[in-house]
Amino acid sequence: MPEMAQNTNDLFEIIRTTRSMRRLKPDPVPNELIRQILEAGACAPSGGNMQRWRFLVVRDPEIKQTVGAYYKRAWDEQAAPRYRSGEPAPGMSRERFLRLLGAAEHLAAHIHEAPVWIVPCLEGAAPTRTSGSSIYPAVQNMLLAARALGLGATLTTLHLQFEKEVEAALGLPPGAHSYALLPIGYPVGRFGPVRRVPLTEVVFADRWGQPCRDL
Repeated sequence: MPEMAQNTNDLFEIIRTTRSMRRLKPDPVPNELIRQILEAGACAPSGGNMQRWRFLVVRDPEIKQTVGAYYKRAWDEQAAPRYRSGEPAPGMSRERFLRLLGAAEHLAAHIHEAPVWIVPCLEGAAPTRTSGSSIYPAVQNMLLAARALGLGATLTTLHLQFEKEVEAALGLPPGAHSYALLPIGYPVGRFGPVRRVPLTEVVFADRWGQPCRDL
């Protein structure tokens, strides 16, 4: 398969090659690129167009060390044992699963070294089942923008296992909550393609379980 371009303006190529990039270089990322990523996030829809999102850009090494320690603890105590005792994701070979596990382990140990974090937050009452609809579209926009600019990123929520401690370290006020953490930097390795199960396994027609034969 041909190598994927690091930078591209083709939307569907961007979508097909925006995989989680968990190994990042510590090299600085220019402010203008971070601004473009944030602008993409702010273009997303939100409930009632209320735009209650707030985006925390974290570069401070001390804050990253503090939050990174909670992230590593959550990985070691909760996520890693669950992944190691579980089965690979649908359509994933054992070999690929072990590579993914290695990349996730690397991120847990080195997340504080990513030059920039973007922490998407929402202002308002305690999170509900529908709250994410007003922040995760912005998150996806930012991931796609980072990919278009040749920057690696990944969506992680593991820090929320220690939500109160992390939000205190980030200085979030009462009523503001973190919904994700996006470490951003120049990637080690190349982009995509993503690998997913075929549509025939996940798309139904009219009623749950009824095959959709028109695609």
